[in-house]
Amino acid sequence: MKLMSYSIAGRETWGAVLGEGVAELAIQTGHATLAGFIASPDFARRDALVADLKADAKLAEVTFLPVIPRPEKIVCAVRNYMDHHQEVLAAGMQRELSEQPPIFLRVWRSQTPHKGPIVRPHVSESLDWEGELAVVIGKEGRDISEADAWAHIAGYSCYNDASVREWQFHAKQIASGKNFESTGAFGPWMVTADEIAPGRELKLETRLNGVVVQSSHTGHMIFSIPRLIAYASTIFTLVPGDVIITGTPAGVGWSKKPPQFMKPGDVVEVEIEAIGVLRNPVVAQG
Repeated sequence: MKLMSYSIAGRETWGAVLGEGVAELAIQTGHATLAGFIASPDFARRDALVADLKADAKLAEVTFLPVIPRPEKIVCAVRNYMDHHQEVLAAGMQRELSEQPPIFLRVWRSQTPHKGPIVRPHVSESLDWEGELAVVIGKEGRDISEADAWAHIAGYSCYNDASVREWQFHAKQIASGKNFESTGAFGPWMVTADEIAPGRELKLETRLNGVVVQSSHTGHMIFSIPRLIAYASTIFTLVPGDVIITGTPAGVGWSKKPPQFMKPGDVVEVEIEAIGVLRNPVVAQG
């Protein structure tokens, strides 16, 4: 099942994607947000809730929102694909693989939805793409074991962890370059976990103006999804609606010779097998 957050007539809501339309579920279920639905017992009976519904709006008529518009936490993995690690070494960055997953946090205001603009801030011209698989947490837990981790996943989505490179580097820490407003694209929807087998290797492709710039699959992760969940939940309680961004493969613009970055007027797409295509125009900060 595909579930999405959106607005229509100026009202935020959420629903199930049915073909080229969406059936609103907020009123029917009594859950105002998708995160609230995921946290409820109703999530387990979602198939029955949707069984007889028909779309009440076309996808073309609604405004997409980030899948989880205001998650408590957006946990992002760093250096989690071996080919990406190797390309940044080749580009001159000195860093070693760690024994534990390196992570950082994004704030929810840094997000932008499917079809929404990725905004290049006026302080930089080094806005880079990073196509990634997003994992949405469905069950609360602390100190979750790797063996139990799959049971804590509600579903999967696409993410573009767009990065302002010199703001990553100038203070020798990563978070500032990852939290500019409207740089983290998230969408178009969440595919529920029952539709994607645990550990399935999903093809991931990023395109800039139709040209493939990243092509890999999720089987190349250094730290698996269960490992990321186990590690993060050792630090803090993961709650329904939390998002884990699992890292990007090789092909980022910074590592190219010469470097290549997104600029206003570009269109960037992240496509992940069994999920869909996340598409965003790039604009300059107003």
